[in-house]
Amino acid sequence: MSELKLINTYKNELQNYSLEQLRYKSEETVWSIGQMYDHLILVAHEYLDNMDTCFTLNDEQPLGKTEFGKHLYKIGGFPPIKIKLPDELNTPPNNLDSRDDLISRMDQVILRLSQWSSRVDNINPNYKVEHGGFGWLNAKEWYDLVGMHFRHHLRQKDELEQRLVK
Repeated sequence: MSELKLINTYKNELQNYSLEQLRYKSEETVWSIGQMYDHLILVAHEYLDNMDTCFTLNDEQPLGKTEFGKHLYKIGGFPPIKIKLPDELNTPPNNLDSRDDLISRMDQVILRLSQWSSRVDNINPNYKVEHGGFGWLNAKEWYDLVGMHFRHHLRQKDELEQRLVK
């Protein structure tokens, strides 16, 4: 499934949740569905910002990916494990957005991705920005990472939906 199709599916599925369901937390340490969406949107913009930076660079970067980064791109996505970020990177996501807020924010991600979809392959692959865990990534890799990240959260989305009070 393409990045844009997947993200549109996420966006369209927002219609299925009431405000109470979006904000529902089954446990203090478990995100709500709304928080998961907030996280996905923020990270997508961060990845797209790094892709934009690659586009503006003029210096080639000879360094490449870390071993984990190489593995990630070789298998085409995150392994099916829960990833815990260090506490300083693990601020709880916003749990206050309405469904319309989230839809509007998803539209911004979709717009940015679609604006780049036909042009990202034309950016010099040696113009790179460093990712803290995966190493030096070029614009196409940052673009692909958006979809990988959304796919990675599908299992979490299913788990959160199963915990909802219908």
